[in-house]
Amino acid sequence: MSLRFSANVSWLFPELRALPARLEAAAAAGFGAVEAAWPAGCPAEELRAAAERAGVRIVLLNTPPGDQEAGEMGLAAVPGRQAAFRQGLATAVQYAKAVGCPRIHLMAGRVPLGADRAAVAGEMETTFIENLRYAAGLLAQEDMIGLVEPINNRITDPRYYLNTPHQAAAILEKVGQPNLKLQLDLFHCQIMDGNLSRNLETYFPLIGHIQIAQVPGRHEPDSPGELNFPYIFELLESLGYTGYVGCEYAPKGDTMEGLGWLRTYWESRGLQHGGTNKAAE
Repeated sequence: MSLRFSANVSWLFPELRALPARLEAAAAAGFGAVEAAWPAGCPAEELRAAAERAGVRIVLLNTPPGDQEAGEMGLAAVPGRQAAFRQGLATAVQYAKAVGCPRIHLMAGRVPLGADRAAVAGEMETTFIENLRYAAGLLAQEDMIGLVEPINNRITDPRYYLNTPHQAAAILEKVGQPNLKLQLDLFHCQIMDGNLSRNLETYFPLIGHIQIAQVPGRHEPDSPGELNFPYIFELLESLGYTGYVGCEYAPKGDTMEGLGWLRTYWESRGLQHGGTNKAAE
């Protein structure tokens, strides 16, 4: 079965300022699904109307980052911020419900400024597990999936708490809730660990969403870099992956012109523009 791709409109189509315009551009490029970080400044009704006009599904949103001026990037693992996390989660669930989005990335957050990572690791894990159990219960009421994403601390975010799929899998096992899954961004995974084939096979039962970008530039999958995406796509197909593959990368130029890799994928699978089967048309 061919893969389903989602346009991350917080990254793609930066030539357009407003999220609704980016949704429409994604649809014009052939995407049937979109995802985004926390859509600050865009009312849910406006985003839902844009998605309906464009004929795309919104498949993933983040929880609010917290106080970005204070350096926060998620709250789920941050000690002392449990009340703010729960408030942000309630807001995210309400927004996701309004736009028909079934998945929420529960952002772990950063090691507090001035703190030693090793010294606070135990407290942060305890906080994360407590918040994830609470989130799982709330999300289950709405038939939603919660996702945790390891983000590399070598290049992208040195203070981010959750860094590897191994760490994420261990925490998910301790939480023990079936509606919490692993969001595996192959960009971060390659930087932290490599060994992508084995990691995908090992953690496949936990994976609820995948994201892609070339390493190290974080550009289009066919830009120069370390990752062989035609092989990775074939591996995901062979594993029977039926979730979405989120395109979370920074276009090197015009977004539409940079989507040749996706058009090539569709053509190689006998699919039309937009990933529909030619035989079905």
